[in-house]
Amino acid sequence: MKHDLILFGATSFVGQITARNLVARLGIDGEVSWAIAGRNADKLEAVSVDVGADVPRLIVDAADADAVAEMAASARVLASTVGPYAQYGSEVVAACAREGTDYVDLTGEPHWMAQMIDAHGQEAENSGARIVHACGFDSIPSDLGVWFLQGRSLEQYGAPASTVELMVKGMKGGASGGTIATMLNTMEQLSADRSLRKVLTNPYALAPVEQRSGVRQPNRNGIREHEDEKLWLAPFVMAATNSKVVHRTNAVLGNPWGDMLYSEEMVTGSGPLGAAKAAAVTAGLGGFMGLAALGPTRSLLDRFVLPSPGEGPSPQAQLDGYFKILIRGTTDAGEVTRVSVTGDRDPGYGSTARMLTESALTLIETPRSQTPGGFWTPASAMGDELIEALGSHAGVQFAQL
Repeated sequence: MKHDLILFGATSFVGQITARNLVARLGIDGEVSWAIAGRNADKLEAVSVDVGADVPRLIVDAADADAVAEMAASARVLASTVGPYAQYGSEVVAACAREGTDYVDLTGEPHWMAQMIDAHGQEAENSGARIVHACGFDSIPSDLGVWFLQGRSLEQYGAPASTVELMVKGMKGGASGGTIATMLNTMEQLSADRSLRKVLTNPYALAPVEQRSGVRQPNRNGIREHEDEKLWLAPFVMAATNSKVVHRTNAVLGNPWGDMLYSEEMVTGSGPLGAAKAAAVTAGLGGFMGLAALGPTRSLLDRFVLPSPGEGPSPQAQLDGYFKILIRGTTDAGEVTRVSVTGDRDPGYGSTARMLTESALTLIETPRSQTPGGFWTPASAMGDELIEALGSHAGVQFAQL
């Protein structure tokens, strides 16, 4: 049986939220046929009962190449929440590229994305598979936010913004154990293979091979005051991943935004208090990353401090969460465009689950004549159609200020 959509990893923390969202969005016997998949039959059944999803269930272990291939062959679009993706996702992407199956995920692991692009890019082009990584808070607000801003800049001024600054003005929500596990796994891989540092520090690492260098990008590892916005800024932990996705979008679209300078930071306020908060955030982030980089302290964090996989914010905390992002673009002539991206749920889970859902459903509706086979980003694959879907069904709004 061929399903329009298979949710792989439905028993994970974010997978359960996504399954619940799919029930609310699609029902269980609507025009879009969907199924859930995971490695544990009992847990899959429990999820099915809990979310009211009496839909087909597929027992698939990410390490079982035959089962993964069979799953990929039975789906039009496969949405995966099985991470860390560098640990569990490679065979899934390989199968989709082979079978011509479209694919979306939530990865924030740029080194793994680069590996998948290099290993399976040509095969995906040949088979017609559209592979779209980073369809959650990593990296839809950044990627589609820049797409939206550049569209407004071109409409208003006839020129793209050559400098784009993303500023996270506010966000509320906790991290799940799965997210923490992904980060720690990345640090562990970096310790084992120092060559990964070149990927992690190169803002163009996800661009096509011939475009993996470019103009020097801004260094935003310290604090600064934005003179025009009158705000103090600190480093944003997701900037390294999001920036790479944004630069890939520009590259695969043929560089319509030119040699864009792009940065991401977190707003800590204004005046002396804002400056003090920026310093504290920067010091805290540096200390945590330092502990996570060392094997012994990384193990202690994993065992005694951080949440375990399967844990995360409560349903009420997800509903109470939000995010508010300002993106400012400036053309070479000094013309300014300002846009906002906002979400009405916990960014990493409540909003992310709905972003993944809309990415999968929009990709189903996107003709291959518009987006052929290959590795894409959310913006380059679906653009304005995904912005509209997110606004209508995911509580994620894009607006010009």
